[in-house]
Amino acid sequence: MPAYGPSLMDQPSEWFLAGKPDEMRKLKMAPYDPKKNFWAPDKKEIFVKVEVKSEKGDDVTCVAAGGATVVVKKSKLLQQNPSKFACADDMVNMTFLHEAAVLGNLRERYENTLIYTYSGLFCVVINPFKLLPIYTPNVVDQYRGKRRTEVPPHLFCVVDNAYQNMVSERQCQSCLITGESGAGKTENTKKVIAYLAMVAGTPGVLTKFISFFYQIGLEEQIVQTNPVLEAFGNAKTVRNNNSSRFGKFIRIHFTKIGKLSGADIESYLLEKSRVVDQLPGMERGYHIFFLIMSNGIPAV
Repeated sequence: MPAYGPSLMDQPSEWFLAGKPDEMRKLKMAPYDPKKNFWAPDKKEIFVKVEVKSEKGDDVTCVAAGGATVVVKKSKLLQQNPSKFACADDMVNMTFLHEAAVLGNLRERYENTLIYTYSGLFCVVINPFKLLPIYTPNVVDQYRGKRRTEVPPHLFCVVDNAYQNMVSERQCQSCLITGESGAGKTENTKKVIAYLAMVAGTPGVLTKFISFFYQIGLEEQIVQTNPVLEAFGNAKTVRNNNSSRFGKFIRIHFTKIGKLSGADIESYLLEKSRVVDQLPGMERGYHIFFLIMSNGIPAV
């Protein structure tokens, strides 16, 4: 991922939603020849871009982007998409939709710090492992009530579309967040809840909920369930410092006019064995045990 200076949070959010204009223009105007530009299999990179130089029977001599000459079977070559599809927002719009094109587009977007990409009804997210300025109140306002075609790809757009459908059609909606360990499922679930809290919360209306001598709104209560759940159900693993070791089904309830009215959470498949035993190496027990032993809770 390219360097953007000491803090990405100080950069314009648009750079991380639609890309830097100059960079996008350069990619979309790159030379393209449908008879020469292909994808070729590669042991390290899986697929690499190549330019065909000559053919001899079924063998095709190509030059890779790094300058290396490779000989590939003609049947193994896959057509590249025209340059206008570089960093495509929605991959279903690409002319050639195959494994190389999908992986290449996702990689190209990630290299330009564009972590969200649509693939039809799905929103593909690649964990940037760093903070990006794309979850601010201004960005929330940018996606509120917008169609997918009106704004760059973002989790907020998927959630807002589900929310708008719920309000207009008066039917329950669902968002499924799935992926391998460390992909960002937990963090994106938090973003979904936070977005709904900002969009459907009722400003100025306090729920009479006393917690350590102060009152907080209902939307804030829903958001603040995450640290408690993570303390008892998350642990450090080899691949993820905050890995969820259980599944959760979250229901968020709304009034007839689309305002937050409550929520409930069902947990399942907790990895109970982790309480008493972990794999050797970087594996740990649940966070709650370390919190109890830390100085963060003086009374314990």
